[in-house]
Amino acid sequence: MAKDIGIDLGTANVLINVQGKGIVLDEPSVVAINTNTERLLAVGSEAYKMVGRTPGNIRAVRPLKDGVIADFDMTEQMLSYFIKKLNVKGLVSKPNILICCPTGTTDIERKAIRQAAEKSGSSVVYVDVEPKVAAVGAGLDIFKPVGNMVVDIGGGTSDIAVLSLGDIVASSSLRVAGDRLNTDIVNFVRQNFGLLIGEHTAERIKIEIGTAVADHRHEETQVRGRDVVNGLPKEITLDSNQIEGAIHDTLESIVVAAKALLGQIPPELAADIIDHGVMLTGGGALIDGLAELFSEHLGVPVHVSETPLQDVAKGTGILLETPEKITDLK
Repeated sequence: MAKDIGIDLGTANVLINVQGKGIVLDEPSVVAINTNTERLLAVGSEAYKMVGRTPGNIRAVRPLKDGVIADFDMTEQMLSYFIKKLNVKGLVSKPNILICCPTGTTDIERKAIRQAAEKSGSSVVYVDVEPKVAAVGAGLDIFKPVGNMVVDIGGGTSDIAVLSLGDIVASSSLRVAGDRLNTDIVNFVRQNFGLLIGEHTAERIKIEIGTAVADHRHEETQVRGRDVVNGLPKEITLDSNQIEGAIHDTLESIVVAAKALLGQIPPELAADIIDHGVMLTGGGALIDGLAELFSEHLGVPVHVSETPLQDVAKGTGILLETPEKITDLK
């Protein structure tokens, strides 16, 4: 019998949940190809190690950008590779698949996501929205007549949604998230220290010393890169407050969008959110001080999910147990 598969097709990472086994795969959404032959060389973790370190004939690419498919063929090959890699005993070639997309995707973008899953080998493909599935994975009971608000900050998109009775009442999707924060750090380091750093280094800085609130964290880290002026290797020291300044405007834009959404919902749902608070999920939820930043601006309690990186994948597993609760987007 086919085991159903839930896929969190993220801009930064792909997670796959197999029925009865839980999350069995968590790898970066990266593929490496030989540009001379267009042959696939590596996928996932192996390809991620190559980012910024490849010779001219090898290109490491992320086939998803801002939460949507930027390169259809590469996405399809990546998904096929991951599903084959599972090699789960009893997993026949045609499982049902639930795959997730941001709330702001167009019909054409959703169709591309569905087709990529179908071509990678499936019987039935369901497509549902990330904030709903993440809310389920984070343990919220969204199927009661009670308002729940979730802010899902991923790699490419930040999805903000208010849910009730199993569906989205109001939502907002920004193509501003973890990747933008990395870019903010790269730009800050170049402009203020004349140092060129790569995406991997920016990600490390964000995790090690990043904070959403000034003076909330006091950490330092050494950063190596290439001097803009003379092209030679150079090392500097950065601290948490500098990174707060670098990522402040981007985080502020997500907070402003969440505040605007609260202003659009019925007063009864707003009252529920005052009682239950807001749930932060996605990799961005791990940024130090983010809950405090949101709580200060929204005036409601804000909680960080226990497993923010896995909530969408966990939610797919729960929803596949009761497919009638899936909002299959066409």
